[in-house]
Amino acid sequence: MSVRKRKDGRWQVSFYYMRGGERVRHREAAMGAKSRSEALAYERRRRTELEAGAALLAQASAPLFSDFAQEFLDVYAAANNKPSEIESKRMILDRHLKPFFGHLRLDRIDTQHIDAFKAKQRKAELAHKTINNQLTVLGKLFNVAKEWRKVAAVPRIGFLPTAEPEFDFLDFEEATRLVEGAESDFHPMILLGLRTGLRQGELLELRWTDVDLVKGLLRVKRSIWKGKISTPKGGKGRDVPLSDEARTALRSLSSRFAGGLVFPGKGGRHLTKGECKHPLWRACRRAGLRLIGWHVLRHTFASHLVMRGVPLKAIQELLGHTTIDMTMRYAHLSPEVGRDAVLLLDGPVRDDRSGHDLGTIGVKTAK
Repeated sequence: MSVRKRKDGRWQVSFYYMRGGERVRHREAAMGAKSRSEALAYERRRRTELEAGAALLAQASAPLFSDFAQEFLDVYAAANNKPSEIESKRMILDRHLKPFFGHLRLDRIDTQHIDAFKAKQRKAELAHKTINNQLTVLGKLFNVAKEWRKVAAVPRIGFLPTAEPEFDFLDFEEATRLVEGAESDFHPMILLGLRTGLRQGELLELRWTDVDLVKGLLRVKRSIWKGKISTPKGGKGRDVPLSDEARTALRSLSSRFAGGLVFPGKGGRHLTKGECKHPLWRACRRAGLRLIGWHVLRHTFASHLVMRGVPLKAIQELLGHTTIDMTMRYAHLSPEVGRDAVLLLDGPVRDDRSGHDLGTIGVKTAK
């Protein structure tokens, strides 16, 4: 805030005020002010008037939740999300958020409304993680609304506590039995799932141009979901080394001479997830295992690496996780890592500059 007297004798005010969530600078002559104190009073009055007017304008222009939800899907999600993510957001909005918030204007929705929504969902006995997924979409919608200047502020959203997510995986002996129980047509695909950790959509869209059998490497560039091809989850590709066993299995495929999909259906088309489910289940029955889905092969790949002492950062890169948090759920499978690290403290300490043994911490060395 500042006031100054101009050369013509009139007073001028200069100040910032809030308009639609942004800080705006305003400058004008203090009409009628004959002293500094009158100019300051004028400045306070004008700032109040401008902020009140901005608030009324924002309220008048704030859309209904149901209307903005459709715009959020048609514009923001269509431009930034994968088809599977768009479908997930659409389902959450249509089944849960729009029925509850749809009749309200965005600027009228506050923390009390959100707490009432959480209470309703908990009463319906939905899992905390499911409710949190719905709240995540709600929060993203409000953040976009603020960026687009539909609302001035985003209401606080408190998430529910959740337990560490559980996941299923096969131990080493079970994985061997599963491979042995696989039919010849699906043996390579099941083996590759266990040895590369590719998601099912990545396996179904894997092409021979992405495979280098000489170097023993495959590049994950694309994924398929309900017939729609897009980038892998996380938005970027990754390289995955092939084990000798995986390379042998790939070399056995006649599809490599056609140069298209590595695991094609009839006529070279994509296999559907339904066509892949039952061969996996038949392999489970032959191996005497519980029935599992294809994602369990990915969990098994990661779990086996952790249990063999591979660093979590390396596993993150192989799996294509965007953050280490996703990979950390496998950390408990390596209980020896922490113990081995602590045991290193009992070893001799060396001076890196001289190479001399400085003794063991807490233990006096003999002179």
